[in-house]
Amino acid sequence: MIANKLCCTLAFSALLCFGFVALIQAQDKPVTDVCLGCICDAISGCNQTRFCGGGVCGLFRITWAYWADGGKLTLGNESPQSEDAYANCVNDPYCAANTIQNYMTKFGQDCNGDGGVDCYDYAAIHKLGGYGCKGELGYQYQNTLDKCLTNFSPLDVRTSG
Repeated sequence: MIANKLCCTLAFSALLCFGFVALIQAQDKPVTDVCLGCICDAISGCNQTRFCGGGVCGLFRITWAYWADGGKLTLGNESPQSEDAYANCVNDPYCAANTIQNYMTKFGQDCNGDGGVDCYDYAAIHKLGGYGCKGELGYQYQNTLDKCLTNFSPLDVRTSG
């Protein structure tokens, strides 16, 4: 239990070191830095190894369709039509986070019927897509998300701000 909490804390701290706090400070970004960190922890354990497999890439496990719906962001002056544009972006923490912000701006909604849009909704949208977010998340994803949000609740994870 202590090892899991330490692991989550270290993973979250690593995300903060990558600059998510500065990245997500802008008012027009719907997902908080804490929420992004918890989604990352739930979806991949924030594994920062460059990864593509099973139709997903990066520490947020983003699909090509998700990346496209998120605006086909790229690194530097790379063309979105480049063969490597998708993998390069979603394997980069900044580009991936901005892709998620764009996706949530487009698809943000109350998935759990509680009358608001918060990190729980964004996590459902991230895992299940903009049209399927009312479905079941799966025990491991939900449990990891819940633990992370509980551990970092003093940082205002329920609202975007």
